This record gives sequence, structure tokens and C-alpha cells, in this order.
Amino acid sequence: QVQLVESGGGLVQAGGSLRLSCAASGRTFDIYTMGWFRQAPGKERDFRASITWSGGRTTYADSAKGRFTISRDSAKNTVYLQMNSLKPEDTAVYYCAAVRDPSQLRRTRADEYDYWGQGTQVTVSS
Repeated sequence: QVQLVESGGGLVQAGGSLRLSCAASGRTFDIYTMGWFRQAPGKERDFRASITWSGGRTTYADSAKGRFTISRDSAKNTVYLQMNSLKPEDTAVYYCAAVRDPSQLRRTRADEYDYWGQGTQVTVSS
């Protein structure tokens, strides 16, 4: 059973940075794609970034490009989301997700992912 545990959320001022971590366990993840999503109150869960575990191929939402960076540390089985130049509209619960993906395609829809963490709150004050 895949388990994902996020950490690193918190309160930050606009323009600040946070690095989210997602510790993955329960599988060998070399054929998995890992993603980060966020969900604000009353809104749908929306895609931020994804990375293929073996090749490190990254995909970003347009609003995340240039500000967010996804990476993974295979030795630690951990995926990161570095978020810079944060804006109040980035306030949301951020979720880590995983899908077994031998094809290593770009996965940007929430319904493409099978495993989810519990989420970590990110609040950006103006």
C-alpha cells in the first residue's frame, strides 16, 4: 500500500517561499509519476506540477511555471515542491499524489492519480 505524507506547509507573507515535502513509502517508485495539487475552499483540486520518478520529467501548470519547482530525491523516497514568490491566491491545502505509470506520461488531472496524502495547509498573507 502506497503511503504519502506531506509536510512543510505554514503561514508566509506574500513574496515569500516554502518548500513542501512528500515522503513516499510502500512501493518501489521507479515507474510512478508523482504530482502536487492544491485545493482552496469551495474550489476544485487543481494541478500544480508532476514528475516522473525514473526520468525526472517535469510538467507544470501555467500559473506555477517560473515560481514552483518540483524535484525528487530517490535515496529518501521524497518529492519536493519549492514555491517562490508566493501570492495570497496560492493559499490552499496542498496534496501530494502518486500513480503507477509505466508509460511515464504527463499526468495533470486529479482523476489520473490513485494515491493521495492528507494534505498540508499553505497560507499566504498579503
